[in-house]
Amino acid sequence: MPCINAKFSVPLDAEKKDALKTDFGKAISIMGKGETYLMVCLEENAAIYFGGKKLERGAFVEVSALGQIDSAQSRKMSAEICDILKRRLDIPGECVYITYQGYKDWGWNGGNF
Repeated sequence: MPCINAKFSVPLDAEKKDALKTDFGKAISIMGKGETYLMVCLEENAAIYFGGKKLERGAFVEVSALGQIDSAQSRKMSAEICDILKRRLDIPGECVYITYQGYKDWGWNGGNF
């Protein structure tokens, strides 16, 4: 079960949220995961600061998945996420920060995968 949890400094209307959900659903295949169990959490109008300065157009994205995350896959995923955010929200890549975390255990529906 992968999860993409993203915070944006910009507002998101319903159309943008749906487009991001769809784009992230396609992009997760880079990580060898399917959209079937993908959870996407989107937070708009977040106060994001870097280097003591507020980012007018910025994003912080957390990508979590069951199992080990391969560095080559995360590099490709970072490029894809930055492309999506530039295209959909006009957020430049230098204002996008992404973390990756793989987990040994992931709970769902009263049990673990």
